[in-house]
Amino acid sequence: MGQQTWKGAAREVGRAALRHKVLSATIAVCVAGSLIAIGVVGSASGQAARPAPVAAPAFSLPLLGDDSGQQVALSRYRGQPLILNFFASWCDPCKTETPLLARFYRAQQGKVALVGLDENDTVGNATSFTRADGVSYPVGWDPHFTVASAYGVSALPQTFFLNARHQIVDRIFGPVTLASLHKGIALATAGG
Repeated sequence: MGQQTWKGAAREVGRAALRHKVLSATIAVCVAGSLIAIGVVGSASGQAARPAPVAAPAFSLPLLGDDSGQQVALSRYRGQPLILNFFASWCDPCKTETPLLARFYRAQQGKVALVGLDENDTVGNATSFTRADGVSYPVGWDPHFTVASAYGVSALPQTFFLNARHQIVDRIFGPVTLASLHKGIALATAGG
């Protein structure tokens, strides 16, 4: 191959740049088309896609503050939607959330089933905490974080909403609000 002239070299560089631009434009169009397709499919229902409900792990724990051997068990609520709240007396966000849950539960006057699960706590601290906050719903005591681990809870508080078939239909990471409670209950009672 002989030496190239400046004119020939410039022509080669121009062709290479054109090929690069065409290839880059083709890739950009493909990526944009893919993103649009994903957006259209994802929003076809008008709502964000929710994962299919998953069966809630069964549990049976000692009832907090009870020496007679009573248990708090998921099976006791068969056929009922249920709110499960994982908390502890040492958890700072729980100190704000628990009084809200206690007031909410009292206001519902039995229309909503709610179970608290006190995790990784002492009986004395857990009992004092729930009494001070006026908790009247059943609380299971789970000192070894066993049920929390079964539900994939790694930080407190967390709240799960179960439908009547005890499938998890919603989960709140961190403290609940009245709005998130109403949303979760609506999901738990939807369809029957």
